Amino acid sequence: MFDSVRKHQKILQLVLMLFIVPSFALFGISSYSEFMDKETDIVKVNGKPITAQEVEAAAKRQAERVGGSPQIAQSLPFRQAILNELLQQRILGFAVSNLHLQVGKQELVNSLQKIPQIRALYRQDGSFDDARFKQLLASNGMNEEQFYAGQSFDLKIAQLVNSVARTELAHPKLAQIVSSLYETERQVQTLQFNAKDYLSKVSPTSEELQAFYDANAKLFESPEYIDVEYIVLKADSKEDSKIFGEKADQFANITYDQSDSLKPAADKLKLNIQTQKGVTRSGATGVSKDHPLANPKVVQSLFGDEALKNKRNTEAVQTTPGVFVSARVVTLHPAQILPYKEVASEVRRQVSQRAAEKLAIAAATDKFASLEKDPKNASGFASPTWISRNKPGNLVGPSLDDVMAVNSDKLPVVVSVSNPGVGITIYRIDQVRQPTAVDAKIHQAQAQQIQALAAQSEFAGFMAYWRNTAGVKEINPLKPANSGGAGS
Repeated sequence: MFDSVRKHQKILQLVLMLFIVPSFALFGISSYSEFMDKETDIVKVNGKPITAQEVEAAAKRQAERVGGSPQIAQSLPFRQAILNELLQQRILGFAVSNLHLQVGKQELVNSLQKIPQIRALYRQDGSFDDARFKQLLASNGMNEEQFYAGQSFDLKIAQLVNSVARTELAHPKLAQIVSSLYETERQVQTLQFNAKDYLSKVSPTSEELQAFYDANAKLFESPEYIDVEYIVLKADSKEDSKIFGEKADQFANITYDQSDSLKPAADKLKLNIQTQKGVTRSGATGVSKDHPLANPKVVQSLFGDEALKNKRNTEAVQTTPGVFVSARVVTLHPAQILPYKEVASEVRRQVSQRAAEKLAIAAATDKFASLEKDPKNASGFASPTWISRNKPGNLVGPSLDDVMAVNSDKLPVVVSVSNPGVGITIYRIDQVRQPTAVDAKIHQAQAQQIQALAAQSEFAGFMAYWRNTAGVKEINPLKPANSGGAGS
């Protein structure tokens, strides 16, 4: 559980960071005066729309910031992420306005001095280069008033977010109670009924095997695969980074603009067109981890509609720093049901396994019924071990949950846990105890993790409240780029 809490804590931190977008990112604060729904309106917050054009512009800027190709900004998942970010910003902005939050002058000055672009404008004598500052703002499409307003807005959001994230637990003893529950130990014995132990007792007939194959043909289907060709642009350590950057832009632009072939980009940049057969949705088999077709994003693009159905080049993907890849599908080999003769041994294995599992379940069911009547009978069980949630031993998932959920007032108790595809395990619990010593560091770590989970829950409730208060209204669905309407 606490590993999960730790993961939630990281997610919370990431979410909080996404909410606070620096003014130099140029997301800015837009004001709207029209309240009539339009075809280009995607969602409204307090009656003010986030439009398709706004999402498109923000997506392009964000793609440029992360060094992505133009294709990234046009992808629906990327645009959806941008829309979510803009919506979260707008909701927080609404909350800031309603709460009348203020930022002091010195706080604003301290914040500005932390921005690298601003620090770079101070001369060696400590004076500030106001002319360069105005040029910098102009190059980003802003004047001083807009910039200061944006910075003030960012600080107000940071103030709001941090105040919510610092939520304290209402009852400090809660962490102690939870830690105590996780330390509680139970003495457990196991009795397993595994299918593998019953395989020798099953012997399926040829009719049964054929019937299983006919009824479950999909289980014996070979997956679709593709033959592809691809080109790779690699940075030369002796090459100037600016020159490589220009080549990378050419690579991305040519493979996108002339998407029916890799040859134009290969000819222009003097690259070899390479081939690879038998690429599945899991990637190319038998290749190294750093191979271009072992990259999940490249493979995902190859099996997308644009590449698979329309035979277009994939977007230029940076697989590692200084390495860009674009690929295309040459041949699609559809999935097909393999003939019975080719899979006969696998059919027999699956039929035998299922029959053996049924025998194991039947035996376990009979044994469990007997033990419920006489739980003190420990015959056949393995040697007892002490387990807890902090030290679960071999128990995981449902097994651990079921064992730890047993009412300790009625011991000994037996619990039956099904393991699909394997069999059944019976657990016998006969003692409960608290450990003689506790680890203060573990207690502290658990308290911090519980605190993070509480903060996450509080923040989710906070956002839900302001979303409702702001009257968020979905107008039109976000569509793929260049498809017209709300997504155009």
